[in-house]
Amino acid sequence: MLKIFKNDLDNIVKENVSFEKNTWIDLVNPTEEEIQNVSEVCKINSSVILQVLVEKELPRVKKFDGGVLIVIDVPYMKDKSIRNKYVTYPLGIILCDSDYILTVSLIEHEFLQKFKQSRIENFDISKRVRFLLQILFNSSSAYLYTLDVLDANIKKIEKSTYHSTNNKQMLNFLNIQNSLVYFITSLKANSMVLEKLQKDNVISMNKEEKILLEDAVIENKQCIESSMIFREILSSTIDAYGTIISNNLNVIMKFLTGITIVFSIPTMIASFLGMNVPLGAVGESDLSFLLICIISFIVSFILACWLNKKNML
Repeated sequence: MLKIFKNDLDNIVKENVSFEKNTWIDLVNPTEEEIQNVSEVCKINSSVILQVLVEKELPRVKKFDGGVLIVIDVPYMKDKSIRNKYVTYPLGIILCDSDYILTVSLIEHEFLQKFKQSRIENFDISKRVRFLLQILFNSSSAYLYTLDVLDANIKKIEKSTYHSTNNKQMLNFLNIQNSLVYFITSLKANSMVLEKLQKDNVISMNKEEKILLEDAVIENKQCIESSMIFREILSSTIDAYGTIISNNLNVIMKFLTGITIVFSIPTMIASFLGMNVPLGAVGESDLSFLLICIISFIVSFILACWLNKKNML
């Protein structure tokens, strides 16, 4: 899918129908024809675009003939049928010397909708370096938003785990833990990209843009710290709730064992009295059945009280 965006006279982002200077070209899982068209218009080699369209492409900065390529990882829920399971996908940003800026990815990243809907402050596509830095900053914000979602889900899972005896909630915890591992790994790789932009003279930046880059670095570090704190908390939470689930199961087994013992008394008495042996006056009485039931109930009640006193029921 290929889309072209440009700011109108009121600085509102509008979708464009043709290639023009100072436009934003958004490529999402593009066809070979779209890649070829864009490479010809932007005067770059098509291999630069193709290398971003790999699911496991690592974050990096690369200068090439015709521009600069920056690759970062962004959070994405790959399978929406599995709750709390996130992965990270590469997003390529290409600053072309021909005054175009390209974003290339296999999937459509949700946080880019803010740019397309003009919800980013001081957003101007023609200011390509600032646009790049705004993408880097908002990609970190996407991590923070996802962490908030995971935190809310953790609290929901905790409430339902107190009395749980199955492993369904534990699987949700493990999905979140796996997501955090993806986040930390990708954020550290993104951090290396930001440091390279800071230290090396890959892109020329003015004072305002350098401040924006520093903000992006700080935001990224905050994401790393938050993710690591979440992972540590979640690790201890999984251990604690594993113990809780085991204890809940033990309580149920203890209760069922106690009930089995209590109800075994009437069965035992009935078995003894059902033998072919003389029962004397008890067997000859019209109230023998009622008497046996009362005796069974009294013995069972006494046993149940004793078990309860010993905290075994």
